[in-house]
Amino acid sequence: MKLMAKTRNIGISAHIDSGKTTLTERILFYCGEIHKIEDVRGGGDGAKMDHMELEKEKGITITSAATTVWWRGLEGKGTTFAEGVDKETRVNIIDTPGHVDFTVEVERSLRVLDGAILVLCSVSGVQSQSITVDRQMKRYRVPRLAFLNKMDRMGANAFKGRDALVEKLGHNAVLMQIPIGAEDEFKGVVDLITRKAYFFDGDNGETVRVEDCPAELQEQMEEMRSEMIDKVAEYDDDIMEAYLEGNEPSEEDLHKCIKRGVQTLALTPVYMGSAFKNKGVQPLLEAVTRYLPSPLECEKPTAKKETSEGEENITLNPNPDDKLVMMAFKITDEQFGQLTYTRIYQGRLNKGDTVFNTRTKKKTRIGRIVRMNSDDRENIDECHAGDIIALVGVDCASGDTFVGDQDLMDISCEGIHVPIPVIEFSIAAKDKNDQAKLSKGLQRFVKEDPTFHVYTDEESNETRIAGMGELHLEIYVERLKREYGCVVEVGAPQVNYRETITGATSFDYTHKKQTGGSGQFGQVVGELKPLTEEEKDTEAQVFKFHNQIKGGAIPNEFIGACEKGFQDVMDKGPLAAFPVINCEVFLQDGKHHDVDSSDLAFRIASRQAMRQAIKSAGPVLLEPIMKVEVTTPDEYQGTIIGDLSSRRGMIQGSETDPNGEVIINAEVPLSEMFGYSSDLRSFSAGKATYTMEFAKYAECPSNISEKVMAERAEKLASDD
Repeated sequence: MKLMAKTRNIGISAHIDSGKTTLTERILFYCGEIHKIEDVRGGGDGAKMDHMELEKEKGITITSAATTVWWRGLEGKGTTFAEGVDKETRVNIIDTPGHVDFTVEVERSLRVLDGAILVLCSVSGVQSQSITVDRQMKRYRVPRLAFLNKMDRMGANAFKGRDALVEKLGHNAVLMQIPIGAEDEFKGVVDLITRKAYFFDGDNGETVRVEDCPAELQEQMEEMRSEMIDKVAEYDDDIMEAYLEGNEPSEEDLHKCIKRGVQTLALTPVYMGSAFKNKGVQPLLEAVTRYLPSPLECEKPTAKKETSEGEENITLNPNPDDKLVMMAFKITDEQFGQLTYTRIYQGRLNKGDTVFNTRTKKKTRIGRIVRMNSDDRENIDECHAGDIIALVGVDCASGDTFVGDQDLMDISCEGIHVPIPVIEFSIAAKDKNDQAKLSKGLQRFVKEDPTFHVYTDEESNETRIAGMGELHLEIYVERLKREYGCVVEVGAPQVNYRETITGATSFDYTHKKQTGGSGQFGQVVGELKPLTEEEKDTEAQVFKFHNQIKGGAIPNEFIGACEKGFQDVMDKGPLAAFPVINCEVFLQDGKHHDVDSSDLAFRIASRQAMRQAIKSAGPVLLEPIMKVEVTTPDEYQGTIIGDLSSRRGMIQGSETDPNGEVIINAEVPLSEMFGYSSDLRSFSAGKATYTMEFAKYAECPSNISEKVMAERAEKLASDD
């Protein structure tokens, strides 16, 4: 329990190119895990956490990486932090990708973490992917600290960064520090709690020098300190009452208030620095250990328990002495077998133990347990609640729950939110002899990445891959070449359209078939409706089924078959055979026959009823709309806005950042964005950049809808 209280499981997440991996590299150095700092870009061996060759070449994080460090705190001012680290607080860190195409890596990391650092660029502030990451943190109720990175850059402004957190993300963001200098004059920070100035000396900022606040910042520091106390004191009634009576809170009182605010998700403390210039990282680490929760303090994790009356939520107890419950949140296939990243929520796991997979109902013996440091492994013999470890050679799927006792076989940890793919390519091995390599590689990638889909087109017999964006799929194509020696031919990108209904309609269908012996009989009566705007989930294929049968008109044993029958039709809509989303079925009545009714009969009846109902409910075609953010010099603003508009884009607004560059926000159909990267380069002489992520599905204009349906019909006809 003592070690659990001194453990922090945290993630580092942000918009692409905000400095997450650089920050992690400095944390590793200051905690003594590495003895040489490598840059994300610029030769050398590359950052420790970017261990894939593709990551080093492209200078981006593609897959999340885990590591463990020990932080001893800021006692002993002026010591060298890279030496003689006292193993005081254990911090398990997961460094996640910033590019939206790899967002599932962030999802599954946040699912198992107790806290997080939200990294923002102090020049650009809150960017498009910052909003996505923040939404993911809120989904899993992850307490977080904010770190305004790149304070050494031109245009850096800590106060604007704080304001952006408040205005764009709705955080109660409070500065815990003020900067000493800015841009190329950035020297350090003043801590508002202690009133002390922190400077970072040595070749790599490893020596923290603590002095009194510079005289020229004294007035600003006191003003910001009062503002900070006003906002944090409210998290403790006694401290707030004493403060209102004129008694200033002590340092310990302030720490207590901040910790409570952070752990209730009501407060976001804001820190600042420059990871690249080795400034501000150690105070951030101190805040991680002070304010983010240990496994004992975080919100208790829950699991689903199957009962005779359905599912119920149960609370897991982070106690090493309870029965084992753990969840596999990420898997990778390697040369010596599968590596399964696992969070232990309850109980203890020892090398050689036998555990049970609650999904497959199979038992597995744990042969090897390792603690990960990026791609390096440390063998361990035991671990317990609160640990994030990896299992070697355990066959399972991402999201599987393991328990140590058969009495717990009816529980499962809540799954991970998986966004749906929006783009697909056809893929084939150039050399027929490479077909086996292609198949093996694709099977591995599907197992590792829930957002990467592979299927065979029934009409054309083509193998198709689907994912979150062009970069996502291009990375896998490149990995096939490098890791499997398989060169592939890739077809033009295809948009994943969807279909939905616009009106409500009733259905009444009877399936009756009589041959020799017993026949088939089933009648279903009910209503099909579109979901309301509030019920729609932009990232999932939503279908809701409501059983309103009363009096046994359809026996309970056939209700499941009815639901499956309705669901069967969702895969291919009537317009262009695209999946149907955002509708709900109300099964209200029906008839059965004591002899002739069966699961098959009711499934067929439901299938036919659904087909007829969709056709009469005003079906329409939907297309994926992407949220696009373009950063450009002002001189190209008009050209870029005009081009986005010509692509059927809706301009949401624009703003000018501190560097004088314009940030244009727009929503544009995915079908219009292919080749945009090269077009943007030519418009702007290579000076503009953009990011793009899925926003929602929206109804196609009639001319586009007619064109898509005609092309689809032609394709289906030619395949026949």
